[in-house]
Amino acid sequence: MKQRCPWAGTVPLYVAYHDTEWGRPVHDDRKLFEFLILEGAQAGLSWLTILRKRENYREAFDHFDPRKVATYDARNVEELLRNPGIIRNRRKVEVAVGNARAFLAVQEEFGSFDHYIWRFVGGHPVRNAWRSGEEIPASTPESVAMSKDLKRRGFGFVGPTVCYAFMQAVGMVNDHTVECFRYREL
Repeated sequence: MKQRCPWAGTVPLYVAYHDTEWGRPVHDDRKLFEFLILEGAQAGLSWLTILRKRENYREAFDHFDPRKVATYDARNVEELLRNPGIIRNRRKVEVAVGNARAFLAVQEEFGSFDHYIWRFVGGHPVRNAWRSGEEIPASTPESVAMSKDLKRRGFGFVGPTVCYAFMQAVGMVNDHTVECFRYREL
């Protein structure tokens, strides 16, 4: 039987996410944008709630095409707020649209969001060696620096904890516990 991080539990959706996505380095701008939006939507909620709504988010947010999302206006926001398949929090929806615009500005400045965001870990995943989930921090100096810079660039819902969760999700840090089979794979 495969040994997994304790947080993966037994819910099939969570196990599949743990086994195939969480911590795998992502360098695709659209996928990075997806995680940025989803992590912001997750603030104050469980990640499982967001995973259950992920397909609805993909549909509602034009498959996370930042160019399309950046064009959303008040009518689009109102339409999204009527969508029961996503988190219908006005602030989170409006911030997602603003983040799309900021995302495009970063792409313009750095050539890609990938080039920009991976600078916070020197271009390579940080490989931690946690023995238990309790050792894993909620934020790090790198996530604090990322948060400050993203906020300076106009992003919202990007506090240090959200940034660290983003870093974990997109493989900027390997926070699988050492006994987890994914730790060795990554």
